[in-house]
Formats: sequence, structure tokens, C-alpha cells
Amino acid sequence: MGRGRVELKRIENKINRQVTFSKRRNGLLKKAYELSVLCDAEVALIVFSSRGKLYEFGSSGVSKTLERYHRCYYTPLDNSVEHETQSWYQEVSKLKAKYEALQRTQRHLLGEDLGPLSVKELQNLEKQLEGALAQTRQRKTQIMMEQMEELRRKERQLGDLNKQLKSKVPSVCSRGRTISLSGHGWRQ
Repeated sequence: MGRGRVELKRIENKINRQVTFSKRRNGLLKKAYELSVLCDAEVALIVFSSRGKLYEFGSSGVSKTLERYHRCYYTPLDNSVEHETQSWYQEVSKLKAKYEALQRTQRHLLGEDLGPLSVKELQNLEKQLEGALAQTRQRKTQIMMEQMEELRRKERQLGDLNKQLKSKVPSVCSRGRTISLSGHGWRQ
């Protein structure tokens, strides 16, 4: 007949705790050995007692199994992380170089720091500036034309309104009222 479940909590009595550790450690080592023999598995077991004493079992040596574990789980991950880190550094370097080139170009377009430029680079810069100036003038002309058209439209509206007002003036005069312009305003 089997024993009932044992409540898992720290054993307070030091001697009982040491005896239980010894028995369970031996059982754990036996199970590790059985697993390695029955299943042809490579097993490594490391146990430290509460006093810091080391107990170990390795079917083909603990250090050999740990090296294999390290190669399987840490090296590919490290290479992956290292590769990703390298990729980010390259990306940052490219962006930094692009940023510096844009700053140089901006300074050149503003007429600053032109000393180190060759004649060909200065000619290219001149062409860029002429192109930008032509686009600026074209846009300015377009805006001025739109504004002139708007002013003409308003002028036509005011002219139409003026004609309407002039046509109403004779009808007001014919009713016996006299309107004259003098000074700053209208007088009746």
C-alpha cells in the first residue's frame, strides 16, 4: 500500500532535512542513471546541498554535456544577436552618413563651406541653384497671376455693384429727393 501525499514545505528539523536530502538525492541520481541507460539519453545532473556540497552525475561526463548544451542554446543565439546588433550598427552608420551628406548639401546650397568643392562640384551646385531659382520664380509668377485674377474678379464684382447703384440713383432722384456728393459723405 502506497503512502499518502507528503506536503511540500521546508523541513524544519535539521537532521530530518539532511536525511531526506540524502535519500531523495540518491533516488534522483538513480533515476538519472536509469534514464540514460534505458533511453540512451545523454543526462547531466548537478545538485548542491544546503551546505554547498556538490553532487553530480553525467552519463558521458557533466562538463561534456554542459559544453554541448552551451553550443546548442547559447552560440546560435549569440550569433543571431551579434548579427542583428551588427546589422543595426550598419544601419545607424548608413543613416549617419546620409544625414551628414544632407547637412553638407544644405550648407553648400546656402553658400557656406564651398572651399573644398572642385570646379565640377561647383558647376553642379550652380545648376541645382539655377533650377531651384527657376522653380521659385515660376511658383511666384503663378501665385501673382492667381492674385491678379482674384483682383480682376473683385473689380468686376465692384463694377457690377457700382452699375446697380448708379441705376438706382436716378429712380431715387425722380421721387423728389436730391442726393449730392459733398465732403465726406452723402447728403439728402
